[in-house]
Amino acid sequence: MKNLYISLLACAALLPLQGCTDVSEEVYDKYISDEFYGTPEGSNAALAAVYGQVAGNWGGVGYAGADNSWYDLNCMSSDEQVIPHRNTGDWQLDFARLYKHEWLPTDGIVVNTWNWLYKSVFNANLAVELLENGGAEQSKIAEAHVLRAFFYYLLMDDYGNIPFYTDNNITVDQIPQASRQEVYDFVVSELTTYVDQLAADKGGVYYGRFNRWAGYTLLAKVYLNAEVYTGTPRWQECLAACEVVSQGAFTLHSGAANENSPLGNEYFELFGDVNPDDETIWSIFATADVVSRNIYAVRSLYGPHAQTLFGYSGWNGTIIPQDYYEKFDAADMRRNQFLVGNQGGGINYAVNVTSLDNPGAAPMAGVRCVKFYPAGIANGGGASNDFPIFRYADVLLMMAECNVRLGNTGAAKPFIDQVRQRAGLGALTANPTLTDVYNERAFELHFEGHRRQDMIRFGTFLQPNLFRGASQEYRKLFPIPTAAMDANHLLVQNPGY
Repeated sequence: MKNLYISLLACAALLPLQGCTDVSEEVYDKYISDEFYGTPEGSNAALAAVYGQVAGNWGGVGYAGADNSWYDLNCMSSDEQVIPHRNTGDWQLDFARLYKHEWLPTDGIVVNTWNWLYKSVFNANLAVELLENGGAEQSKIAEAHVLRAFFYYLLMDDYGNIPFYTDNNITVDQIPQASRQEVYDFVVSELTTYVDQLAADKGGVYYGRFNRWAGYTLLAKVYLNAEVYTGTPRWQECLAACEVVSQGAFTLHSGAANENSPLGNEYFELFGDVNPDDETIWSIFATADVVSRNIYAVRSLYGPHAQTLFGYSGWNGTIIPQDYYEKFDAADMRRNQFLVGNQGGGINYAVNVTSLDNPGAAPMAGVRCVKFYPAGIANGGGASNDFPIFRYADVLLMMAECNVRLGNTGAAKPFIDQVRQRAGLGALTANPTLTDVYNERAFELHFEGHRRQDMIRFGTFLQPNLFRGASQEYRKLFPIPTAAMDANHLLVQNPGY
């Protein structure tokens, strides 16, 4: 019976939200199976079904590492990267439409992200039920609760007022819509209840899993954006959560030169095959063709250039917009992630891009990014670079931001200076402003999935760029997909769509 119920769990993980979420009739041996999910083996199996959704892989599933899902939706709607349609006919228009703030409720990346997140909520609900009914270790139960809070945090961040349920014994047409405030309150309640019950272990079996430090970092992120979600800032609460993380013995990874690094510096080990645990708080484990994958360098480079560097062809996709690239100081070693100009062998990446969609960019137009320089098992489909969801550098910059917003600019300076000096830059000559913090976040966290959220919080998301005019207020949220609206008539679409 144990194997039967494990199979049912795996099948449930494959069910899209559009289908019926009531699987109670299939679980006919629940009392026997409950005992299994109380064991270490069983609790890990229940959690694995949820963590598998974080990693994802193909088909628009996962937080980061592949394409056409959450990462692209949130990164390419910001100013930090875009995949232009090429004037040779390559690449669909979806990415350019994100950058130009022209997305629609039927767009594939909008839909993929929604479906992935609700599939993940379903799996997290199931894990909570199995672990609680099985009497699992409390830290494992807490892990399931925090994972569910993570997915609801991403949902309210992207979509605002959303369908909300914590019991899978409901059909999709009956799921009520909760306000952003209500979801925020739930996420905060879950996190404040369970983060202290998470294991404090770092690395080992907790590499790539929520431990106490990752839980508090998530709580800090929620508080950091509380004013966007609810209208009420929570800077002091964010600072307090960050201060707990600072007790976890994290430090900034070395910024020393390293002749063995393809990018010349130990800093870039943070984005390699294994994320160093001195700075990494929570990451996605990836092994190409096995568990997830990391496409970001191979997706950026022109085909023959990637062949020369990596031994396999690139996709000639992602570019860095000119105005974003030019913000980096020439002395900033983080600039080493960018490839621009003559690369030899007839490859010459132009900084300026004149068109994203009609007729599109020339084949070698645009700055390229190899921050995730392929590591481990790698091929033309991606590499094994793990992806850092949370890093201590981000925590330091959150502490700097909160102190500035609270009027404690002198207290903010050491936090931002640590990050700058690791990058080879000097300390700020004066106490930081919000602009200093905003810019430093752009330099440090580029390509890591934070930029859209930062732009909205700092009030720059709607500003015009080289390819569009100012956006309307409603673009701060993505639309509820048309298919979800059709499946559940209790839902009200976000204004403007």
